[in-house]
Amino acid sequence: MGTDPCLLGIDLGTGSTKAILLDSTGAQLSVASVPVQLSRPRPGWVESDPEEWWSSAKISVRKVLATAAHAEVGAVGLSGHMHGVVLARSDDRPLRPAMLWLDRRAASSLEAYRALPSGTRALLGNPLIPGMAGPMLHWLTSHEPAVLRDAEWALQAKDWLRLRLVGRADSEPSDASGTLLFDIFHNTWALAVVEALGIRAELLAPLGASDAVAGLLDSSVAHELGLPGGIPVAFGSADTAAALVGTGMFETGPVQLTVGSAAQVVTLRKRPDPDPELRYHVFASALPELWYAMAAVQAAGVAISWALKILNASWKEAYKILDVPVGHGPRAPLFVPHLAGARSPSMNISAQGGFFGLDLRHSRADMLRAVFEGVAFSIADAAAVLPEFANTSVLYLAGGGTLQRSWRQLLCDLLGKRLLVVQNPNASARGAALLGGRATGITEKTDVVPPVVDEVQPHAHAHELLRAAFERWKEAATSSTGYSPL
Repeated sequence: MGTDPCLLGIDLGTGSTKAILLDSTGAQLSVASVPVQLSRPRPGWVESDPEEWWSSAKISVRKVLATAAHAEVGAVGLSGHMHGVVLARSDDRPLRPAMLWLDRRAASSLEAYRALPSGTRALLGNPLIPGMAGPMLHWLTSHEPAVLRDAEWALQAKDWLRLRLVGRADSEPSDASGTLLFDIFHNTWALAVVEALGIRAELLAPLGASDAVAGLLDSSVAHELGLPGGIPVAFGSADTAAALVGTGMFETGPVQLTVGSAAQVVTLRKRPDPDPELRYHVFASALPELWYAMAAVQAAGVAISWALKILNASWKEAYKILDVPVGHGPRAPLFVPHLAGARSPSMNISAQGGFFGLDLRHSRADMLRAVFEGVAFSIADAAAVLPEFANTSVLYLAGGGTLQRSWRQLLCDLLGKRLLVVQNPNASARGAALLGGRATGITEKTDVVPPVVDEVQPHAHAHELLRAAFERWKEAATSSTGYSPL
């Protein structure tokens, strides 16, 4: 008797590529992660090499297969970091490094968006962010026209990976809706916007469904992964949409906070209702007839990693500092983590970060604590614009950046909500694998819910102290920019 087929998920993260293997019930069998390097060739530019994504994908897949020697992979699902753009030929060869969501070079191209007729711009339903594919393609038309002429596809990260795997270019709404080239009300490319911006419409790949089969694994690349050819590969989804599937978010109502390189507060909706003030995003989900509203923090783990490097501190040391209860010792200075602009609520690409309120009493430990508090304050500031956040007393907490109990407690105390921690440090990869299972019928349902592994209750006194500091932080965050929101 043969064994049930397993599900392979591949997630292209900003700083690493992860592969995960699930059995047919959704239980994790193996996971592996391989780091990926970012490059910053000029101030405000952030790039990555898709060929390195491929190398890291091969290594991570082979690692998970090696630890589950008798596993038979029946489906492959994909997820990847949102926004940015990969220019490629039809043979999947990238023509230049991928431009990533942290990249701000296309800020000047937002003027072309502001010049659109109001009805045309309204089709997008989202705030204007330079790290999205639309502004980047507009920038490339002026600055790298020869490269753009040679391109046959302008793809999102996981869509480029799928092109290599199956030899066919496609996209799907969860990633397409994060390009500023997508009509969220009609769930298709906004061709009126594309034309007005002077972007070649044929660069945009045909759209499929996240939970459908896009093609079969090509035998010419399958052996590089250690797999047989012919395995069905699902369209997959953007990483945030995949993470919602991976953590069992498949109905409207719950609100989830995910902390990684960035941070997101998300909730599912039955309609794509944008914020009238465009303080948060509305994107298509990975599941049919559902969208999600997302308040986004541009730099969470990225800001903490930066600070640890600058202050020559380890994660272990920083987490130990968080073990000291709020209110002991001098009040920590304030840290604004807008190191790559700001998303919700200001959507201010010119926002800058910094320390505020430093004096001679403060130590390096105080500065480290301020960094964590500053990221938490930024999350609270973003969450406040989501109506669903105000109406819930419970948040689901997810993401690889929330494994430490003291960090969870700080977030809980500030937000004043009970946190239910779901077992999902690999949520996006897990969601990708489940979408592969759904596409092939191996798992007909995606609501294979991971267990809640921890529950964190807010402390009233700490909440009071942190909320007072939060009010001061909002003043510092506003004064640190010197610019009006976009």
